[in-house]
Amino acid sequence: MSLLSRFFYRRPPDGLLEFVERVYVIDSCFSTEVLPDELYHVYLHEIVTELHEEFPESSFLAFNFREGEKPSHFAEILCQYDVTVLDYPRQYEGCPLLPLSLIQYFLVVCESWLSLGNHQNVILLHCERGAWPLLAFLLASFLIFKKLHSGERKTLEIVHREAPKGFLQLLSPLNPLPSQLRYLQYVARRNIAPEWPPPERVLSLDCLILRAIPSFDAQNGCRPIIRIFGRNIHGTDGLSTQMLFSTSKKRKTLRHYRQAECDVIKIDIQCLVQGDVVLECVHLDLDPEREVMMFRIMFNTAFIRSNILMLNSENLDILWDSKERYPKGFRAEMKLLKLPIGLQWIQQNLRYRR
Repeated sequence: MSLLSRFFYRRPPDGLLEFVERVYVIDSCFSTEVLPDELYHVYLHEIVTELHEEFPESSFLAFNFREGEKPSHFAEILCQYDVTVLDYPRQYEGCPLLPLSLIQYFLVVCESWLSLGNHQNVILLHCERGAWPLLAFLLASFLIFKKLHSGERKTLEIVHREAPKGFLQLLSPLNPLPSQLRYLQYVARRNIAPEWPPPERVLSLDCLILRAIPSFDAQNGCRPIIRIFGRNIHGTDGLSTQMLFSTSKKRKTLRHYRQAECDVIKIDIQCLVQGDVVLECVHLDLDPEREVMMFRIMFNTAFIRSNILMLNSENLDILWDSKERYPKGFRAEMKLLKLPIGLQWIQQNLRYRR
């Protein structure tokens, strides 16, 4: 901060972190403590009252990231103080991201709100317990969207430095940064692409190939189960999600792969996907029967430009302490096939007729 900016610097109201000008993060986002209802009401009352005193001519918009569908307690309280609140989900099929359409809406609403009211409007950002990983991603997206920072990885690291050390690991058993970086790259393309986001194509996820066998048991092998979640392409609203595919857990059909016996795993899937897709690969330990997450991938079909998506262990969401389980040269390859034009037309018409 320069000497001049220090001289004119205005300390933000108590309980708030100023992210950029007129954009504030409520500091409870950096805590795992849940306040009792009465204390929570007093806490928010003091923050909003000071904000109104600090910005008497401003209007306020708050984003809240929460679990469930019901209106949040946060929204109920802030509406009493003339603050507009938008509730957002805190994850997408277990991944701390949002569908690309919601990310776009968030960014456009923020930009529009800040440009209204003679550039005096204020944005508040709040997340309920456990939602910091998503909020951090959206803050990084905003910086890239507004061209305030460049470099997706560096921008995301800058945002995470605002939280206590180890906070992300505490809240997320898997490292979500690889999928988040993929979506930050999608956001960054908005600044160079004539059409953003591009159309979300319907693709057939043909198979998953693992080159080199991860070690998830005492025999240096794994017993992989694949699950795919995404948009129901036959749904009428285009927003509903469901499990699109799952391999069988029957012992007769579930194969155990060992490093000493093979070096390639091919799992046939043949599942139609469109838009935002989450693929999970879990290891099933039979004695006792329990599942261990091997890796997770989230991607959007709009940005698949070839028939294959190749990812190494650095590009996968994996458990924080499991990097050594993946041998050198490990690679996950997803083969995706473009549907013939006639079949695409049939799929689209099935969706709109239901």
